Amino acid sequence: MISREQAWDIVTEYTESESLLRHMLAVEAAMRAYATRFDADPELWGITGLLHDFDYEQNPDVSVEGHPIVGSRILRERGVSEEIITGILAHAEEITGVKPETPMQKTLVAVDELTGFIIAVALVRPSKSILDVKLKSIKKKWKDKTFAAPVNRAEIEHAAETLEVPLDEHITLVLEAMKEAAELLGLVGEPA
Repeated sequence: MISREQAWDIVTEYTESESLLRHMLAVEAAMRAYATRFDADPELWGITGLLHDFDYEQNPDVSVEGHPIVGSRILRERGVSEEIITGILAHAEEITGVKPETPMQKTLVAVDELTGFIIAVALVRPSKSILDVKLKSIKKKWKDKTFAAPVNRAEIEHAAETLEVPLDEHITLVLEAMKEAAELLGLVGEPA
């Protein structure tokens, strides 16, 4: 299997955007937490999460000639396992035709947009720290459809259902994983 260091090298080779790098690191953290919960391989799940959007900056068009299809070809050329590649393809079923079926694939779908929503909640706090974010504040912003409007809340709710994890528990697990990675995510906050 590809090492985390090799995966990170691929990510940084194709991505310059600080926010996109943070997104992939957040998804990696959430995937590792879920792997532990499901008694699976945190390294495999984490690397899948880390790599899932590595080609997005260069192929922002989510289509058969864009992300993640182009990325899957690059990963195959680099000898990345089909399990990781299929996991990544399953997070864009409408384009790839790969239905999320395994726990890892379903988890990637469930955490992908949620991490972005949680980051948005952290960034509107005066401290800009994820360490100050609580489930209650996420739920309040969740109800405000104008906040982070592009985030498909129904998709996240459905994805949590497919994992058979209650939504509050799902949000809390992802939030706690991201808090543990706060420094890496640049979300420790600003001094008062």
